[in-house]
Amino acid sequence: MGTLKVPVTQHDHILGSADAPVTLVEYGDYECPYCGDAYPIVNRVLQRFGPTLRYVFRHFPLTQVHPDAEPAAECAELAGAHKHFWEMHDGLYKNQDRLGPALLFALAEALGLSQSELRDAIATEKYAPKIKGDFLGGVRSGVNGTPSFFVNGRQHEGGFEFAHLVAAIEQHLRTAARS
Repeated sequence: MGTLKVPVTQHDHILGSADAPVTLVEYGDYECPYCGDAYPIVNRVLQRFGPTLRYVFRHFPLTQVHPDAEPAAECAELAGAHKHFWEMHDGLYKNQDRLGPALLFALAEALGLSQSELRDAIATEKYAPKIKGDFLGGVRSGVNGTPSFFVNGRQHEGGFEFAHLVAAIEQHLRTAARS
C-alpha cells in the first residue's frame, strides 16, 4: 500500500477544515470516465461526513489517452486563480460528455473569467508547473491510474464505490477516536 509522498499544503485545492480528522486526497483527470463516475460518489461521501472530512483534489491528466484533460486542468487552475476552482471543477465533471474547447470557454464565461486569459493560459501552459507538480507527486506516491485516492496519507486500495470509500474513512475515524 502506497503512501502520499507530498503532504497537503495551502497550494492544494481543499474543501473542509485542516482540523478534520480524515483527509481524502484524489488524483483525478477531467476526461477520465472513471473519474466522472467517481465525482458524484465523492460528493455523497463529502455530504455524509461533513466537517469530519477534508477533501483535496490533485491533477493527474493522462494526456496520452485524454487529450482534453490537460487543457481542462489549465482551465480549472485559471478559475482557481480567480477563486472559482470548485465551480469550474464541478462544471467540468458535470459536463464531461462535452469536454473540449467550447465547454471550457462556456464555463469560463459563466464564471466571469476572461476568454483571452483562458486562451493564453492554455496556449502557454501557464499552470503547467502546478499540474505537473501534482502529477509527479502522484507518481512518487504510487499513482498509476485515475481516480486514485489516499485516506490520511495511505493509498486506498479498494474501489471508489460509495461503500468502499465510506468504510475506509470510517476506519480512519475509529483510529482517530482511539488516539
